[in-house]
Amino acid sequence: MEHKPPAIFVADALGLDFLNSVATPVDTPVDWIDSGDSLLEWLAQAKLVPADALDELKARAMPGELDKVADQARALREWFRGFVRKHMGRPLTARALSELAPLNELLERDETFSRILRHRHRDGDRLELQVVRRWRSPESLLLPIGEALAKFVCEEDFTHVKACEGYGCTLMFADHTRRRARRWCSMAICGNRAKQAAHRNRLKNKSLTG
Repeated sequence: MEHKPPAIFVADALGLDFLNSVATPVDTPVDWIDSGDSLLEWLAQAKLVPADALDELKARAMPGELDKVADQARALREWFRGFVRKHMGRPLTARALSELAPLNELLERDETFSRILRHRHRDGDRLELQVVRRWRSPESLLLPIGEALAKFVCEEDFTHVKACEGYGCTLMFADHTRRRARRWCSMAICGNRAKQAAHRNRLKNKSLTG
C-alpha cells in the first residue's frame, strides 16, 4: 500500500474535512479513502470510530468488503460536495431538505442506544449516560460520516463556507474568524504560496519600472 501523508483537517468543520479527504497538498492528488484500508485510516485520524471497532471490523470483513464501503464513501463525498458547492455562500433554507434524501436514507440505517457507564474522574468515579453505536457490518462505518455531514448541514452557517483561493487548491473550509476574512485553507500552505507569488510580482514590476 502506498504511503500517504497524514490526512488534512483544516476546514474547522468535520463535514468539510470529509470533502477535503481528496486533495492536492503539493503536486500530486491524494485520495485518503481510495481503498478500504485507507478509509479505516481516515476514520481513525478523524476520531470518528473507536480503534477497537475499526480493528474488529477489519478482522471480520470478507475480502473486498471494505473496498466496497470505500467506494460508497467516495460516492457520498462527491454527492455532498455538489450539495455544498450549490448552497455555499448564502444561508441554507428548509427548501434544501428535498435534496438531502440520500443523507437521510443513510442516517436511517443507524443503530445507536444509550447506556449508563462508570466514568473515572479526578474527583471520583461517576455515572455517565453514553450513546453507543452497534458496529454490525463494514457498512456501519458510513454512519458516523453521515452524522458529521448532517450536523454540518444543521449547525453550520453556509454563508461562511468558502473555497480556498489558492491556485489549483480544491480545499474548502468554514470561516469562523471574527471578520470572516479567511482566504486560505492554511497560511502554511496556500497563504505562503500567495505571499511568495505576490513578492515575486512586486520584484518583477519593480525591475520593469526601474
